[in-house]
Formats: sequence, C-alpha cells, structure tokens
Amino acid sequence: MLVKTFGAAVFGIDASTITIEVNLAQGINFFLVGLPDSAVKESQQRIKAAFSNNDFRFPGKEITINMAPADVRKEGSIFDLPIAIGILASSDQLPNDKLGDYIVLGELSLDGKLNPLKGVLPIALNAKKDGFKGIVLPRENAKEAAMVDGLEVYPVDHLQEVVNFFKDQTTIEPYSIDVEKIFNQAIQQSDIDFKDVKGQLAIKRAFEIAAAGGHNVILIGPPGSGKSMLAKRLPTILPPLSIQESLDSTKIHSVVGRLSSESGLITERPFRKPHHTISDVALVG
Repeated sequence: MLVKTFGAAVFGIDASTITIEVNLAQGINFFLVGLPDSAVKESQQRIKAAFSNNDFRFPGKEITINMAPADVRKEGSIFDLPIAIGILASSDQLPNDKLGDYIVLGELSLDGKLNPLKGVLPIALNAKKDGFKGIVLPRENAKEAAMVDGLEVYPVDHLQEVVNFFKDQTTIEPYSIDVEKIFNQAIQQSDIDFKDVKGQLAIKRAFEIAAAGGHNVILIGPPGSGKSMLAKRLPTILPPLSIQESLDSTKIHSVVGRLSSESGLITERPFRKPHHTISDVALVG
C-alpha cells in the first residue's frame, strides 16, 4: 500500500515541502531513498524503538520510502515523525484521509516523545504558501510557527498524540497568538538604551547623524573607551522593525537554533560584536 505524508526541509533561510512516499511490498528489506543524510537514515532505528515502546507494529515487509524531490539532499532528524506516520498509515494502523492536509515535523525519542527542531518559522511560512491546512509539530516550536497567520498549528508532545489526532480519537486545540499585540509590546521593551551613555557628546552626535542618514560608522580608539558600548546602543535610535522585517530576522535565528520557545519573535534590530582579530572569511560567513 502506498501512502504519502508531507514534511519540509530548510535550504538557507527558506523551506521547501518534501513529499514522503511510503510503500509496503513482499519482503523484509528497508529502503530509504531520495538523498538522505546519515541523520535521516538513522531514523529507522529511532522509529523502530518508538513503535516497540508504544505498542505499534513495525511492518515485517519490504518498506520503500522515497523523499521527493529525490535530487535534493535531505538533512537532519526532522523527518522522523512524517516517516513514522507514513509507515503506520501504509500498514493500516492509521487512516490516511487527513494526511494530505498537514505538514508533519518532529524528531522522535526512543520512547516516542518529540524533541524541538530548528527552522520551524520558514517551514510554517512555506506551508501556508503551499496551501496546507495546518502543521503538526513539537510543542516547544508552537509559538514560533503560530507567528504565521492563517495556518493551524497543532502542538504535540508524543507520537501517541499524533496517532490519536489522525484517528480523530482526540482533539488538539490549535495554538494561536496575537502577533501584532506581541510585536507592539516587544518593540517597547529593551534592556539597553542610547540615553544610558553619559558624556561622549561628539560621538553621540555622529551616531545620530549616521542613524538619520543611513551612513556607515567606524570607531577607532583604545580599549575601554566605549566603542562597543556605543555601537551596541546604536540600534536603539534606529526606526523600529516592521513586522515583515521582524519575521525575516526571526527566520535567520530560527534556522541557526538561537530562537527560544519563549521569545518566538525577534523585535530588536540584531547586533553582532565579532572580535577585532576576526578574519575576512569568518566575518562574511
């Protein structure tokens, strides 16, 4: 029996939908194709253990899993949950009538619990663009995904919850937040402020001119003269981020895994302070 589930992969700071096709046939082999990396291939062992510890049956047949498009490399453990759901559906342990409406994401622990992921915001944005009804993902990533308006976000903690959801045996309330309210509250809060700088009248005037005109600034002086302290406060006199700019910044933090489950949205202009000995290659990434 052939079943399709849908996951997603992040490339740079953008995401693409990945179709996971699971087919059962006579035999005892397990084939995972579509340019998976080692972390994706190892999902077989995590899924087997999760099934065993939660009384699900791992089919004793030839299992062929294709991750399309097959010419794009798939990385990470984000595909554990959609592969597991595809195996359950193809072995008649789960109905497949709702699978086409949702993007499913999650890394499985051996006991079936779901671990948080990186890059959820660009995946949620792509899911809305591709017309999916909702997204099923670990609870720790729910606030991040809920930043996307018009997409139902279903937070789960365990494989069993996902199975019950697709069996209509349980109801999971979609997670929702008021993005505009959170954004407006957050842009008014800051731990630092340009007004904290005492004295330094000449350089403060230079910063004000640079901020108003969009000019570059170079700071030269001995250690301890206040260069980093002043530079860190420059973003506080720049215009506040728009919601779109905030989402673009949040996408970057999401992909590199620096977005906590509590913050959800980056509302301050990012500031980086590399060491003065950094190489050109390291500086440009």
